Amino acid sequence: MTQIHPKHMYIILAIFLFSLFIEGESNEFATSLPPKSLHLKNEKLTHLHFYWHEIINGDHPTKVTVVKAPPSNTTNFFGAITVLDDALRVGPEENSTIVGRAQGMYAASDNTTYSISMDLSLKFTEGIYNGSTLSIMGRNQISLPMEVPIVGGTGVFRFARGYTHIKTYKHVPEVFAIIDMNLYVYHYGDSEKY
Repeated sequence: MTQIHPKHMYIILAIFLFSLFIEGESNEFATSLPPKSLHLKNEKLTHLHFYWHEIINGDHPTKVTVVKAPPSNTTNFFGAITVLDDALRVGPEENSTIVGRAQGMYAASDNTTYSISMDLSLKFTEGIYNGSTLSIMGRNQISLPMEVPIVGGTGVFRFARGYTHIKTYKHVPEVFAIIDMNLYVYHYGDSEKY
């Protein structure tokens, strides 16, 4: 039987590991892929600007508190959980064009200030973004301008990452709120749409 020289063993091992890297490592449920296999083109940076319209009361509220805060926490609503389906509009006017929906939930998660932990999907309905989504998840201290992370997306926004800068544009307590949103998104788009 022929013996392999120790120096050659390192070369054989390096070639084997390199072949795994090139072809992708596979097991029962996962395979490593090179980005080229998904036909990804250059990553893009897109700026989006629109207004989030939330109707708190009235005939057709777009947010509903499904878990109330305990009576002892009435100043900051700690413990309350709210579900929403709010319009995203081009402008702050009530009749401006709807470009999508903000759907998800938030929880009053700070025991000292009125802050919420948000888990939202922004579902777009207009133009090249129609059918695409962005996922936003993070902390929002309601009374202050805040940055909230963008953690993912679909369609035009595949592999999305970035942040959204949100600030209150107008708020009438217990009636409605309009939030000014500026989003900065790195993403790979669907080359047929974008």
